[in-house]
Amino acid sequence: VAMVLLIVLGAQAGDPWKIVGFSIYGVMLLCLYLASTLYHSFRGRAKEIWCKFDHCSIYLLIAGSYTPLALVSLRGAWGWSLFGVVWGLAIFGIVQEIWLARGKRILSMVLYVLMGWLAVIAVLPLMDALGRDGFLWLLAGGLAYSIGIIFYVNDTRWTHAHGIWHLFVLAGSACHYVTMAFYVA
Repeated sequence: VAMVLLIVLGAQAGDPWKIVGFSIYGVMLLCLYLASTLYHSFRGRAKEIWCKFDHCSIYLLIAGSYTPLALVSLRGAWGWSLFGVVWGLAIFGIVQEIWLARGKRILSMVLYVLMGWLAVIAVLPLMDALGRDGFLWLLAGGLAYSIGIIFYVNDTRWTHAHGIWHLFVLAGSACHYVTMAFYVA
């Protein structure tokens, strides 16, 4: 429903970039939450497969979240540069996630954070495009995701850390949705 609302807002504006950007963002958001739900619903080999999909979908959501910002809010050199870099990093991240066998996910965590905060290179154009309030919602989402990582990496050490991590992910998603719906649309 939320994705459809964004696409309708883009269509009402008569802007194909909004329609494309919001469609990609919405599909990636659905992909992440579907992957997470399936990962947490199975055991054994199926859980391992959905775990890979879940981890890959994080790259897709990060890149998908940048897409409306790059194609609609920034456009031009800033927009296309950010779009290309973040999707390039997402593809790299997905490939390494699938092919590299490892016990610890440090490279993935570094890539997630790097991709998420890549926007700092375009902070001034983003502030101009989104306005103060829109930028603050974007920042709040980034902070929610980032603070959540603390709970994710302490999943086995702290009671309920995994559930708390998911609450931070939901908060980050909600903040970024507000950014898209009210400041990009």
